[in-house]
Amino acid sequence: MRFSAFSLLPLLSLVDVALSICPGFNYGISNPQDLGNGVRRWVVYDDSCVPVDSLTTDMNPCTTGNKFGCSPPPISINFYRNSFTKLKYACRGDPNSGKCGNDVIAVCCRNDGH
Repeated sequence: MRFSAFSLLPLLSLVDVALSICPGFNYGISNPQDLGNGVRRWVVYDDSCVPVDSLTTDMNPCTTGNKFGCSPPPISINFYRNSFTKLKYACRGDPNSGKCGNDVIAVCCRNDGH
C-alpha cells in the first residue's frame, strides 16, 4: 500500500490537535475528577498531555495548599503555582483548549513573569 503526502495530511492534522491542548500556554488544568466521598482531583498537564502536577482534596481547591487561585463568581481557576518550581502561572479559559484522554481542559495557564 502506497501513501502520498496528500493522503497523510488529514492524519497529521489530527496528531497536531492531540499534541497541543493549550496552544501558546505552558499548562492546562483538567475539570475536577470525582474520586468519591467528596474527594476530587485536578490534574495539571503540560501542552503535550503529560501530567506534571495535581491537587487531590475534599476541600475547596481555591484555598487548599496555595496551588490554585480562583476568581470571584462565576468561579474559575485564575492561577496555578507549580509545586516544584513555585512559579506562578496566570490561567484562563481558552476556546482552543482540548482534552487529554478523557480529561477536558478547564483552563490554560501561562507564566507572565510572576
